[in-house]
Amino acid sequence: MQVNLYASFRERAGIRKFEMPVTSEATVQSMIHQILEKYPQLIPLWLDKQGELHGHVHISLNQVDVMALPDRLETKVQESDTLDFYPPITGG
Repeated sequence: MQVNLYASFRERAGIRKFEMPVTSEATVQSMIHQILEKYPQLIPLWLDKQGELHGHVHISLNQVDVMALPDRLETKVQESDTLDFYPPITGG
């Protein structure tokens, strides 16, 4: 699976994109945990003190907002999928 990081996530991890192996039971949630094991420097940006994903972390699976999918973070993923992680974006 290809994983893409954007803006401050990319800066903190020191990498733009990388490949992650996918098991047959993998979900978006399990991939988040694997990514954080590989890049623990992202933990303060992605998780709150209770270990829950911050609401401002935007995730897309194959260019679809994960929260718009029926199973949300429990959506199954495949080796051919792409996960994108975006920080909050402000501007005016």
